[in-house]
Amino acid sequence: MDPRALLAFCQAQTKALLQCLRTMVEIESPTSSPDGISRLARLLAREFARNHGQVNMLRKPRSGPALMGEFWTQKRNQKPILLLGHMDTVWEEGTLKQMPFRIRGKRAYGPGVLDMKSGIVCGLWAIRSLQALGVTPRSPVQFFLNSDEEVSSLTYRSEMLRAARRARAVLVLEPAAEGGALKTARKGVGEFRITARGRSAHAGVNPSAGVNAISELARQLVRIEEFARPFRGLTLSVGTIHGGTRTNVVPEHATASVDVRIARLKDRRLIEQRIRNLKPFYHGTRIEIEGGINRPPMERKVAVKLYREAKLLARQMGFELPEASTGGGSDGNLTAALGIPTLDGLGGVGDGAHARHEHVLIEELPRRAALVASLLATI
Repeated sequence: MDPRALLAFCQAQTKALLQCLRTMVEIESPTSSPDGISRLARLLAREFARNHGQVNMLRKPRSGPALMGEFWTQKRNQKPILLLGHMDTVWEEGTLKQMPFRIRGKRAYGPGVLDMKSGIVCGLWAIRSLQALGVTPRSPVQFFLNSDEEVSSLTYRSEMLRAARRARAVLVLEPAAEGGALKTARKGVGEFRITARGRSAHAGVNPSAGVNAISELARQLVRIEEFARPFRGLTLSVGTIHGGTRTNVVPEHATASVDVRIARLKDRRLIEQRIRNLKPFYHGTRIEIEGGINRPPMERKVAVKLYREAKLLARQMGFELPEASTGGGSDGNLTAALGIPTLDGLGGVGDGAHARHEHVLIEELPRRAALVASLLATI
């Protein structure tokens, strides 16, 4: 297997790769649109079949489908390599009218072009390049495409993790970090909903008969912020707060959402325990806690061996490949927590994920596809 030959093939395919990306971007697929995700899944199922893949469409009520493709199935006595991605985007239907797919110089723009339809295209062309050059990976390859990653991957999480447990390695096709860096560590992500319940009363006539839920909640949030340990990557941020009905009514209810990020798996129990053990400050109030850590952290130790292999392959193709850690989560957090070697950020290189200027660098697309192909051939 010559990585340079794979790169040359993918570079020659740039126009076709870009056309496929355009077709995908122009199928709007927000998490909230089962129909949009179904249209995209059907397109990708045809691409899988075109690449000699065995296709399995997974369906559940009130959700878009997930899609599994299996390649080089003659090697089923070997543990597979799992390519992992998602079809859903954060952009609601109709966004395409304001943000159409377009090419400006060396960049391609559009909703979902970076996060993460370009990653899916890179995975497709990785498989296509290996088949075109007659390179057979040592292991079968599975390609799992989720449909609700942007909202915590709840619907098909069990199916995805079942595939990961059977795999020898997981390659996550999420966008690269700044400068094209691979993601070798990700923070774990959690959300807690803190509710304070007090007792209402007339704020002018009989305020002492009430118990102010907003005052209780405010003191709890100050306490919660003291749980942060930023020097070791444990951070907390109050994102929303609601409470009260009128200024002349002592509020009986207040609630807040708290974002939590952890860099170390062992901090999960610590922060969940501390938040769940909150006690009221004021007599007559009650505290209710919902939520928890929904994505464990991806620690570098599960990625470092794969990263070193990727870095070596990139050098053979003539470019350097840095690494980075990030505070955002992905499905790679879930597979890494199982102890499966996981490397993230193998998708498109660009900027503006979830933002109006979302774009990918066109010249990077064949390089990422060739890198994924080289990893599939050598792991």
